[in-house]
Amino acid sequence: MTTDLFGRNPGQCDNERVAGVDEAGRGPLAGPVVVAAVILDPARPISGLTDSKALGPNRRDQLALEVRKHALAFAICSVEAEEIDRLNILAATMAGMSRAVAALSIQPTLALIDGNRLPGDLPCRGQAIVRGDATEAAISAASILAKTERDRIMCALDALHPGYGFARHKGYPTAAHIEALTRLGPSPQHRRSFAPVRACLSDS
Repeated sequence: MTTDLFGRNPGQCDNERVAGVDEAGRGPLAGPVVVAAVILDPARPISGLTDSKALGPNRRDQLALEVRKHALAFAICSVEAEEIDRLNILAATMAGMSRAVAALSIQPTLALIDGNRLPGDLPCRGQAIVRGDATEAAISAASILAKTERDRIMCALDALHPGYGFARHKGYPTAAHIEALTRLGPSPQHRRSFAPVRACLSDS
């Protein structure tokens, strides 16, 4: 799907309110999965929006500030490790997406979801777009907000749970993280349903 500079699809009505939705943190062993939903302002386009993973930290932080300042509406939802363990990571992500869209101060008429699945309880029409974070401006904006907010959370968790290196690896299964997990055991922020964490629990 292609969009113009304002994130509108060809043939889209001017009064259509489109929210982009994306997540950060499905793969880590610890911390929440964070979901953002964004409705961009067609009158205030933001240059440089793309997949958050393709941006350096400084540029990502700069764009996050612009999105927060210029978007018509945005909402960010965190789904904590306990709920991830209870639901599974896919269901927890879908739940977070529905909550983020429902939390928008302006209700959209269409939600563009990054990926190939749609939450079952969206409060509006939905469309799944594979690699949408690189092709749809609103999804790119949501990707940037989700990533920067999750990074902030993981840095805060590093201070609460020292020794794991959360500020460095953000909970992803790096060699240093696995070593710390093996040495210290899981923290309250670790996802116990994930195999490397579960293995540490079975060894203790």
